[in-house]
Amino acid sequence: MASTTSTVQSLITNSRFSSLYLSTNKVFLPSCQLLKYRFSPSSRSSCLAFSSLGDKKEAWVPMGMLSAKPLTFTGWNQNMRRRCQVEFPVASAAAADADADGLETEISEGHAKPSKSFAERFPALVTGFFFFMWYFLNVIFNILNKKVYNYFPYPYFVSVIHLVVGVAYCLVSWSVGLPKRAPIDKELLILLTPVAFCHALGHVMSNVSFAAVAVSFTHTIKALEPFFNAAASQFVLGHQIPLSLWLSLAPVVIGVSMASLTELSFNWTGFISAMISNIAFTYRSIYSKKAMTGMDSTNVYAYISIIALFFCLPPAIFIEGPQLMQYGFRDAIAKVGLIKFLSDLFWIGMFYHLYNQVCIA
Repeated sequence: MASTTSTVQSLITNSRFSSLYLSTNKVFLPSCQLLKYRFSPSSRSSCLAFSSLGDKKEAWVPMGMLSAKPLTFTGWNQNMRRRCQVEFPVASAAAADADADGLETEISEGHAKPSKSFAERFPALVTGFFFFMWYFLNVIFNILNKKVYNYFPYPYFVSVIHLVVGVAYCLVSWSVGLPKRAPIDKELLILLTPVAFCHALGHVMSNVSFAAVAVSFTHTIKALEPFFNAAASQFVLGHQIPLSLWLSLAPVVIGVSMASLTELSFNWTGFISAMISNIAFTYRSIYSKKAMTGMDSTNVYAYISIIALFFCLPPAIFIEGPQLMQYGFRDAIAKVGLIKFLSDLFWIGMFYHLYNQVCIA
């Protein structure tokens, strides 16, 4: 008994306890020594159980670094009661777990609270960054895309290239675990198929319009998409749209109409294609709401891209395939060279996928 008491007193004096936990279960920590306050089921008396302390001093946590209310024990036995009152700071087990995971914690009044992430502390800044990146990537995509159409006017084939590059990007990301691929079942596949079809239709029609008219005019027509979304919500989903919202969309409709009448590059192919794209993306939004799942947005967009690729292949093969085989590829390579041609196709596909990925992030 004398030996045990001496050891206890020595450990208390040197303050070598990392944490103290009030628990009936033993808590294992990777780098902290344990002191457990244990109640015996067969007796109302209590005892303290100490784990053996290692020799590595770097694993010890100084007592002054723990900011918590002290837990007071008076009189473990006669010797301890005669000596003094012993105080130990109490830290929550969550603090030790967070420390093991490499996370920062704030310990306040015996409770460990994980520190907020950068996005939680500055949500407006993060949102603004994503808006900027979406706009920046979209501008680069539109410029490169139009340059390709100047010497390679085959929008159905280019639409396929956009999705092929995006799908390849997703497959590589899955292979390295960034992100980890989420499994898909038959039910989810059925829910995502209408979304992917509308995505494919809207994407192809946008590219047909880009190839037929100026990019600025196509985006002017696509500015009507909020109007189509409001109309679909009102008449398809049955949601009541307030009059103030309809009035706020009136200047957009009038402005697009005036721009269309004065557009020098106006033609009906570009105009109708852009309008079909608006309708397709509107229904994509409707079906997306019906297909809401617990899967993260990155995996959802990856699956939508894969399914949409299968919808885009048939028109590219049957509508533009014969022309491409006869003179389409040959003329493009003769104008800019093989390396430049392949490089342009790759980068417009990459920027298309990235700006859409940022948009749904």
